[in-house]
Parts: sequence; C-alpha cells; structure tokens
Amino acid sequence: MIKFIITQTKLPEQSVKNTIELLNEDCTTPFISRYRKERTGNLDEVQIGDIVKYKEQFEALEKRKKAILKALEEQSALTADLKQKIESTTGLTMLEDLYLPYKKSRKTKAEKARQSGLESLAKIIMSQNANDVESIAYKYVKGEVASVDDALEGGRHIIAEWINERTDIRNNIRNQLERFAMISTKVVKTKKVDVKAQKFRDYFDWEESLSRIPSHRLLAILRAENEGFIRVKIAIDNDRALDRIERRIIRSNNACAEHIVVAIKDAFKRLLFPSLSNEALQIAKDKADESAISVFSKNLKQLLLGSPLGEKRVLAIDPGFKTGCKVVCLDAQGQLKYNETIYPHPPKSDNVGAMKKISSLCEVHKIEAIAIGNGTASRETEALIRKIHFKNEVQVFVVSEAGASIYSASKVAREEFPDYDVTVRGSVSIGRRLQDPLAELVKIEAKSIGVGQYQHDVDQAKLQKQLDVVVENSVNAVGVNINTASKSLLSYVSGIGPKLAENIFNYRNENGVFASRSAIKKVPRLGGKAFEQGAAFLRVKDAKNPLDDSAVHPESYTVVTKMAKDLETSVEDLIGNPELLKKIDLKVYCSESIGLLTLEDIVKELEKPGLDIREQAKVFTFNQNIKTISDLQEGQLLPGIVNNITNFGCFVDVGIKESGLIHVSNLSDSFVEDVNEHVNLHQQIIVKVLEVDVPRKRIQLKLHK
Repeated sequence: MIKFIITQTKLPEQSVKNTIELLNEDCTTPFISRYRKERTGNLDEVQIGDIVKYKEQFEALEKRKKAILKALEEQSALTADLKQKIESTTGLTMLEDLYLPYKKSRKTKAEKARQSGLESLAKIIMSQNANDVESIAYKYVKGEVASVDDALEGGRHIIAEWINERTDIRNNIRNQLERFAMISTKVVKTKKVDVKAQKFRDYFDWEESLSRIPSHRLLAILRAENEGFIRVKIAIDNDRALDRIERRIIRSNNACAEHIVVAIKDAFKRLLFPSLSNEALQIAKDKADESAISVFSKNLKQLLLGSPLGEKRVLAIDPGFKTGCKVVCLDAQGQLKYNETIYPHPPKSDNVGAMKKISSLCEVHKIEAIAIGNGTASRETEALIRKIHFKNEVQVFVVSEAGASIYSASKVAREEFPDYDVTVRGSVSIGRRLQDPLAELVKIEAKSIGVGQYQHDVDQAKLQKQLDVVVENSVNAVGVNINTASKSLLSYVSGIGPKLAENIFNYRNENGVFASRSAIKKVPRLGGKAFEQGAAFLRVKDAKNPLDDSAVHPESYTVVTKMAKDLETSVEDLIGNPELLKKIDLKVYCSESIGLLTLEDIVKELEKPGLDIREQAKVFTFNQNIKTISDLQEGQLLPGIVNNITNFGCFVDVGIKESGLIHVSNLSDSFVEDVNEHVNLHQQIIVKVLEVDVPRKRIQLKLHK
C-alpha cells in the first residue's frame, strides 16, 4: 500500500507511513493536518486527502483481487503464473483483462460453438498450418452444426473471443483510442425543432478529439444525449486498428489466414471496439467528473468561507411581488424575534406603509444590518430600503438565496421552527447567512447550493464524498462555538459526526451552556477518542481558561502554562502579548510528544487566539440605473459580484435577473490556467460589457483591471 501511494503522490515514505497509521487509528484529516505535523512531516489537508484517496483505491483493488482469485480457484483455473500476474497488477483495468477469459457467459456465440465441439477446429485454424480447411471442417458437421459454413463460422466465433481476450491487443486499441479517438454528435432529426433542445444546438453536428475535449463540453454533450436530443459516436481509424491486430496474429498466407482475418474483423466490430470505446468514453467522463467536482469543491469552499458580518442584530427580507416581502428580525445569535409580511410592490404597492414598518422594526429591535435576498423583486426592495432614513446607522446587504428554499422545506428547518411556515424559515436563513455563511450553509445539502457546473451529471457518490470533505475542512478551519452551534454545524467537527452532534445539542439544551472544554466529556457516548479529535475545534467563549477559546489543543495546555510560568506571568497575560511571546525559546519546550512545528503553531495562535480566518462582510452597491438586460450597453463599466465559477470562465451578478459571463479568455490578457487564480466566489469586481444578446438573454463581460 505504501509503495502504491508513494508512486501516486510522490510524498516521502515516512510521511505516508505515519499518516496511514494515524488514519488506521481513526484520526480525521483536519486533526492530522493541524495537530500531528511532526508525524506527517507537515503534510497539509490536500496531501493527506490524496493519501486517503489512494489508500481507498488500493484497498478496493485488493478486495477485487481476492474476489477474482476466489472465483478462479472455484473454477479450478488458477495457475501459479496467473496468480502471480493478478497479485502484481497495480490497475483495475489490467486486472479485469486478466480475468476476462474466465468470465464466461453461456449465451455468447463462442460458448455456443464450444458446446457444439468446435474449439479444436478453432485451434487448427489458429495454428495456420492447414491448407484444406473446409475438408477438416466437414468432420465437425453433426448435431446443431448443419454445414461446413456453420462449422467454420463457429470456429471463427471462438477465435474472435480469443482475440478479444488478448491483453496486448486490447492495450493496443486502448492506446489508439487514447491518442486518436474522435467524438462526434448528430442531432436526432425529430428533436431538431424541440424548444428544449435549442440550448444544445451547438452540438447538433459536432466533432472533436476525445482526448482534448474540455470537461464542460463533454458533460454537456452527454447530457444532451441522455435527454434524447443527439446521438454520440466514438471513432478511430478502423483500417489501421485492424492492420495492427493482423500483424500480431497472421503469420501465413493460406486458407487459415483468410478465416482469421474474418474473425479479426468480427472481434473488432462486435467485441473489442464496442467495449473499449465505451471504456474510453467512460475514462473521459471520469476525468470530466473529476474536473467538475474540483471546480464545485473550490467554489463551495469559497462560499463556506465567505465573509461573515458576525454577531449583529439583523433584519432579513425575502422579497416578492404578489406574495409580499417576508420580514424577520434576528438577534445577534440568529434567534428569531419577530416576523411579518409587507407589500411595497405591485399589485398592492404599499410603499409608505412598508417603509414605516421597516423603520419601526429597526428601531425596536436595534437592528444593525439588513439582509435582502437576491431573488425576485430584490432590486426593487433594495431601492425601497435605501430611501428610508434610519435613526441609527444600518448597513444594507444583498445576500445570495441559493439553496434557501431547500433549507426552508428541510427536516432541519422544521425542527428549528416547527411553528413557522417555509417563507419565514427562508427569511431566517437569508439573515443568518449574512451573520455567518458557514454556520447556515452546512444545513443545506451542498449539491443544492448551485455553484459549479453540471453537478447533476457527474458521479453523485464521488461528488458527495468530496463535498463532505470540503465542508469538514472548512468547518474545522474556522472552529465552532459549542454553545451556539446547530446540530448540522457540530456534526462536521472533527471526530464528532451526526450522532454525537445530537447528543451535544441535547445535553446543552438540558444542562445549559458548557463552561469549559473539559465539560464536553460529560456528553453521553463522547469518549476519549472523540475528545482528542474534536476538542481543539470546539470553542468555549468566556471560559475560565482562555485557551478554551483558541485553537490550542488541550493536550498542549501544560506546555503553554510552563511557558507562562517560565516568563513569570499568567496564561491570560501571555495571550495577545507579542513582546512576551517573542522571548520564548521554542527549542526548550521540544519533547517526544511535541515538536517545533506544533510549538510554532501554538505561539501563532497565542498572538491572536480564536482569530476568524475569514474577512468581514462588506457593503456592496449595484449600479442603480441598471434594472433589466435592456439597460445594458456595450462598453459600460459596472460593479458586479462573482456568483459562479466554471472551467470556461465565471458568472457575474450585475444586479439584474441574468448573470453575465466573463469567458476565460476575457479574464486576463495572458493564458488563464485556473479561473480561481483570477477571481473568487462572491468577490466584488468591476466588469466591462462586451456584448448583449437580449433575445437569448446572454451577456458577455470582461474583467476590468
């Protein structure tokens, strides 16, 4: 396993070995990357994640090997040579090729021919020594074999199967597919005028190299095929492929060779190419999935680590026209204090009443910020709010509603607000997103947040697994206030999980807030391992020991106490005191259990304990003169917010219903390898309007430096 992982990752052997030991001890990636740096050689969460991935790949390969070896033993087909080949195989594809000759189906043409006694005829033909093949074939005419032609055809079917099972031939065709395969598409004639098909019209007649096709284009093509609008075909130069097979097999110029040529063509057309072209397409799809999942993961991480406003009193509005605007007031901890519906927009158009109500609520609840959802009637509601003259300063934010409707109808929302309908829950979610995006977004299934490209077309199990990793790493990078966190947020803390999160939540409700980190041990079923893995990521505000509200692990409290004692001061006075911290000679405190890397992290944390790694939320204002796509003109410079990132560019909200696209070629004057190196999700930028296609509702933008 270690050798396999090193080959894949190029990481040091000792680092890999120690990381595997920690993983086998049920340690989590956030815990290992943060608190076991000496053992891993300072590997980060991405490198540890790679070790986890290849460890699982290796284990899956070994499991398949065992299953195949067992099946071969049961067939009495396992030779010492075959066993050695299987055990030394490092790839699943080669493993399945080795097993292919023994994976017989009784329904194949070759198996039917064998049952008719034609295998010895096939061997004679393959020997390429016989001249009068038909006379030999005549001896096999009996039972279901009605004629010489039937006998020869059966023999060729067996030969075709042998050719199909040869790993050298399969690998040669794989190589040709990898290098030369073309993917082409044709529209299904009956679907050409279908309205739903028009978004795929670029692919009604398309051809491109399979190895070079961008991931987003392949996923779009496969979606169009799945929806029945186009047909997809994979092709290589068949003549070249057949010629290469013939050169590997044909060594005579007699009647046997003629039959083998026919068998080769049959094997290629009926067995080899359908199987291996599907395999090539699946490999391309897997790569496209990996790319799309990577984009989604990066976007999700940026979204989760979006700027929080912090513990401020918020009035949140879910805007709407006919149904009105749902208004809620939240305290600094996100608890619902009041809700109401106002109707400032048509058909009721009660502007004055709505403005008075908002002004009154802001005064009564001492509101510090207003969060407006960015859906229907968002711009109109924002314009209304900006007309109000508040007695105290109130910041106004437009907040993404992505996934709010999913949350409002979820089990989590029903548990939090059993006495309120989905509209109130949705408004609460908008307000809480402003206070702390991470704490609120973890309640929503990551796939429903809608950042990325073709997330519904990729392998859903792989997507879910990767997104769970992103959420876990993000939550633990920030840390969690154990006395205010929801069950959803607690469940992503290192070593905790859903069941323990529920136990913590219930214990808190029954016994009140936790006064210290050590008090967490009183939670039912929270044992020493869970405490070791999770304690440092759980924060206790205003605790007796100030280290309980820091990223310093409880196992290192004694060394901090010793540092303070040696400096003749208290831990409280040491924290946040850079002058004192500079005096510490870290080498003095190194031991078998704690090394220099960990000590450096401790001192860094003591300088600014519990510091939130996220930037604080900033107010942003769209161009108030731009209300619809028709208001846009080429050459305009506009403020915008990046609301999605893909491999081919990023989408930008400029304050209207339609988002504009900055194509990858318009992000920079030089080549752009990674869109994320130029823009971040929710980044506030200035864009230049390049082109406006009102009928197709498309906007082309350029990043203005």
